[in-house]
Amino acid sequence: MATLTAPPPDEAKIAAFADRLVNVLNGGALNLMIGIGHRTGLFDVRADLPPSTSQRITDHAGLNERYVREWLGAMVCGRIIDYDPGKKLYHIPAEHAALLTRAAVPVNFAATMQWMAVLGSVEDKIVECFRRGGGVHYEEFHRFHEVMAEESAQTVVAALREHILPLADGLADQLDRGIDVLDIGCGSGRAVCLLAAKYPRSRFVGYDLCLDAIQAAQLEALRQGLTNAHFETRDVTRLCDVQQYDLVTAFDAIHDQAKPEVVLREIVVALRPGGTFLMQDILASTQLEMNLDNPIATFLYTISTMHCMTVSLAQGGAGLGTCWGRELAESMLADAGLCEIVVEKLPHDDMNYYYIARKPDAK
Repeated sequence: MATLTAPPPDEAKIAAFADRLVNVLNGGALNLMIGIGHRTGLFDVRADLPPSTSQRITDHAGLNERYVREWLGAMVCGRIIDYDPGKKLYHIPAEHAALLTRAAVPVNFAATMQWMAVLGSVEDKIVECFRRGGGVHYEEFHRFHEVMAEESAQTVVAALREHILPLADGLADQLDRGIDVLDIGCGSGRAVCLLAAKYPRSRFVGYDLCLDAIQAAQLEALRQGLTNAHFETRDVTRLCDVQQYDLVTAFDAIHDQAKPEVVLREIVVALRPGGTFLMQDILASTQLEMNLDNPIATFLYTISTMHCMTVSLAQGGAGLGTCWGRELAESMLADAGLCEIVVEKLPHDDMNYYYIARKPDAK
């Protein structure tokens, strides 16, 4: 009987894949260095200067010149910053600064690049989870709430008043007149504080499981002198709030929950009849094959593996993951007892869906 042999590998395809892997290697390194440029303020300093030497950049940034010079080497070879070798001058093109400085919010990619370092800090623990199951708890993630607050400032806070609230008809008017609002998984409270400052007649509460996030939110409310914003640590699977709120919001929070179906039911109980639930969550499909054309799908599955899924599993939870997807989200909202579910996408936001749902009126 003849033995079938596999055809030899295509050498051209091997070479092409090798090129791709080199690009991945350089891209990963560049990701870390861009994150450092954000944390040290180098992009902000560099954007405000004319073509300059490494020493001048260092003097303006208040950093160490040797480290700055090496960082500049990575930026030049990564084609992020331009370099004049004759004069030894460095310059960031305006088109690059438009996506890498703090002034670039809500499109500051440098802030988002920090995630790889945050996730890398738990790599050993995640590898162990691959072997034994379980998960990694929130408190294991170094700088998580700091980076999440910056991310929230871009994806939610910057768009909240002008783009997100108008998705729900009449919501801004209700807030202006005065209603009761609860934010689930409020983190450092930036969204709540923004709304509390804008709508002084409304009353706002923020719940989060993590004490350090709540303490940051409380300090921010105190700094702004907000008397209509209250924050506390709370397990949101046991809200114990019955028909107390006209609006409940959850920004990038439900898929992280240990018991998301319980949280959604608790939200329905907490809403008054006719009340609104506004949920922002990741733009993805429940079906893997439907995410192939999503330009950031690889990032989404990575952050799911390294954070969103694992923090849920660490609590013995469902582990929905970042890409639980629109289909499952809509089904779970309906199963929780919400109706009139609408899913919106903002023209400038390719990362999120916005779900608007209502609690049925009392019969």
